[in-house]
Amino acid sequence: MSVGVSTSAPLLPASDTNTVTSTFSLVDYVVFVLLLVLSLAIGLYHAFRGWGRHTVGQLLMADRKMSCLPVALSLLATFQSAVAILGVPSEIYRFGTQYWFLGCCYFLGLLIPAHVFIPVFYRLHLTSAYEYLELRFNKAVRVCGTMTFIFQMVIYMGVVLYAPSLALNAVTGFDLWLSVLTLGVVCTVYTALGGLKAVIWTDVFQTLVMFLGQLVVIIVGSVKVGGLGHVWKVASQHGRISGIVLDPDPFVRHTFWTLAFGGVFMMLSLYGVNQAQVQRYLSSRTEKAAVLSCYAVFPCQQLVLCMSCLIGLVMFVYYQEYPMSTQQAQAAPDQFVLYFVMDLLKDLPGLPGLFVACLFSGSLSTISSAFNSLATVTMEDLIRPWFPQFSEVQAIMLSRILAFGYGLLCLGMAYISSQMGPVLQAALSIFGMVGGPLLGLFCLGMFFPCANPSGAIVGLLAGLIMAFWIGIGSIVTNMASGMAPSPANISSFSLPSNLTSVTMTTLMPSTTLSKPTGLQRLYSLSYLWYSAHNSTTVIVVGLIVSLLTGGMRGRTLNPRTIYPVLPKLIALLPLSCQKRFHCISYSQVDLSVDTATFPEKMSNGMLKNSRDKEVMAVPEESSAHQGNSPTFILQETSL
Repeated sequence: MSVGVSTSAPLLPASDTNTVTSTFSLVDYVVFVLLLVLSLAIGLYHAFRGWGRHTVGQLLMADRKMSCLPVALSLLATFQSAVAILGVPSEIYRFGTQYWFLGCCYFLGLLIPAHVFIPVFYRLHLTSAYEYLELRFNKAVRVCGTMTFIFQMVIYMGVVLYAPSLALNAVTGFDLWLSVLTLGVVCTVYTALGGLKAVIWTDVFQTLVMFLGQLVVIIVGSVKVGGLGHVWKVASQHGRISGIVLDPDPFVRHTFWTLAFGGVFMMLSLYGVNQAQVQRYLSSRTEKAAVLSCYAVFPCQQLVLCMSCLIGLVMFVYYQEYPMSTQQAQAAPDQFVLYFVMDLLKDLPGLPGLFVACLFSGSLSTISSAFNSLATVTMEDLIRPWFPQFSEVQAIMLSRILAFGYGLLCLGMAYISSQMGPVLQAALSIFGMVGGPLLGLFCLGMFFPCANPSGAIVGLLAGLIMAFWIGIGSIVTNMASGMAPSPANISSFSLPSNLTSVTMTTLMPSTTLSKPTGLQRLYSLSYLWYSAHNSTTVIVVGLIVSLLTGGMRGRTLNPRTIYPVLPKLIALLPLSCQKRFHCISYSQVDLSVDTATFPEKMSNGMLKNSRDKEVMAVPEESSAHQGNSPTFILQETSL
């Protein structure tokens, strides 16, 4: 694999305040405060608009009346955190543009949720994604999924608040705990009072700020170094423009296959089954609007990736012409972008403040989504099922209290993060480790009708054990090898959607001295395959346990919770091939469906006859011989 040479100087802790080189001007502070004030104003507007007439549906689901565009921008902003804004350009600066091929995974990573997960979730009229697990399995599986998600997000939200504040403090002298407290309080207030609608509309505003801040850096930087053409030329001369690496080895950190296909599973774990995203799909006024919002994320994600990569290339060329100081060269990679921005924009008052506003827009959008989704799953999955007697007013008040409570917990987690030292790397990685098993749990239920509750719970546990074994094993092995980074070197986060990459990108050296063997070989698995590996573990173990415990025999299977994969695939085959799929015995029933309506009825999960038996579509020979649009005979399965 062709990679760039990483900074040869030792990495110093990002919290070393002796490395402060720049300070904010008054104009910069005004721009930054304006971001906070406008975000708070948008949230409070939606909070007080119709105060006293709010319902739980309005608070948690925006009354299911959101249109496509704001939902799409909110989907984009949810995991476009400040850690990503700092980390991706640093990745490009250090290793080249191989990471750019991650954009190839966005197509399938968003197409599959649009046509598989969204239809199933939307037609079940869910509020929490984990309601699906109870409908498909039972209440115990629902609680297991919910608790896993809460653990994942609680660990994540404190670190994602603390990490950029720490880097900013080290480079600019911006007060660490003032920024943490300000962001935490502002975010908590508008999320708790305004609910999901406030979160979505502030996400829209913050997304525009993020685009503007990054665009300013690209324009000013490229002008200063001689234009984008010169940037590309110099980057090519120094080997920073990577070609397609077709090495199929899953233990190579970045290859085309790893980025384009391993990345699909990470996208699915976020845009397919993560509550923060599912909640936005379900807030759309129609299923079509939900699907369109998922489509709209694709070009936006590509644009964000391109902008981040261009910042990395501009930064590389800039430092070829204006070499780093010794102090900058010794900094942690998460500080590179901030040093670059302060160097580049120091003579343009207000623009450094705009970039910091961009940075903290990423934090606000991510943390507010975490608060809102955590309050929703806690209310819907852990409280309402056990206390159904709550009135609407009591439920609204409790939902707001939960959001406030998670806001305070976030501030507490930020403080704990400051005390964690090297363990901070593991805390960040947990977010990515948990995403794969949750994806596997939903896929097990949705695609395999024979899976039962026992298989789901055992499969989830097996997936989590496998995830933590490989993830923590990788961290410990690399630390034991003397490659541990500084505690706060956390922003080599090379994917806004999977914090497993934090550890892998910061701990993995640019060259490998010796090829690992045994368990060390397993621990060197590319972080982009983590979700695929762990979700597959859940499915395989879950299916084995389900078959050993009798499958769904004697249990009721809700057909609306199953996505009909096999019929969908068979329908793509020629009719002559479709008629050969008679491996299951059938008893014919007197029901035929025209092909124009058959896919819709299938996806609605309505394939049951009057005796409540599952049925499968078999093409009718007469219609095929007559050359007409074929019809299907629905026949009972013997399963």
